[in-house]
Amino acid sequence: MIKEELGIEPLVVQTMADKVEESLGKYLREKGFKAGDLLPREVELAEALGVSRNVVREALSRFKMLGIIESKKKRGMVLTVPKVTVAFEKVADPYLLDKVSKNDLFELRLILELGMANVLFVRKNEADLDLLEEIIEKEARAENEMERILCDVEFHSILYKMTGNKTLIKFQKLLLPVFEHVVEYEGEHGISDRGTVSHPDLLDILRNGSPEEFREAMAKHLEPHLNHIKAAQ
Repeated sequence: MIKEELGIEPLVVQTMADKVEESLGKYLREKGFKAGDLLPREVELAEALGVSRNVVREALSRFKMLGIIESKKKRGMVLTVPKVTVAFEKVADPYLLDKVSKNDLFELRLILELGMANVLFVRKNEADLDLLEEIIEKEARAENEMERILCDVEFHSILYKMTGNKTLIKFQKLLLPVFEHVVEYEGEHGISDRGTVSHPDLLDILRNGSPEEFREAMAKHLEPHLNHIKAAQ
């Protein structure tokens, strides 16, 4: 209450490793380090920062975890090209995420698929379109709901692959375990993911239509989920 009355933001408590991490990040940016550049040794960084080597080592381990630096034999620590999905890989275990986080990630899937139309039409090829058709045929033969859902996930996975965007493809693979949440999600909210546009309809538009038609069709395909989001507001 006092905080709101005075309009003062509380101080952020930082550990020494937090401060070293922040200082090292600033140092790398200001000195213009590039991928492949050798970093100073731990002992040199510790001396320059006025902290122990253990603190420097902890801060560097965070950079390693994020894929920003790596240790090279006989060279030392070098800056690398960060792998943008590496941190997400470590936390995208559905057993570690709460329901809110899984819902957010599921909604992220909807956002991505609604926005991929133009890239799909630039990079689509007959081999991928034929693969989508095979999945549709397999879906038609599904004997239970779980088989149908697996076909649904497979169909949408191919759409991500068709974009040709390596980061998006990697991200989608990381989301696959979270996609299993769809069963729980639909059951809890009484949602059927069968919109007014089917997978065969989407494939037909990919073969013969336009990005605009596909974008509109995908919105109708995902309509039950989008309607639930609207109703929840």
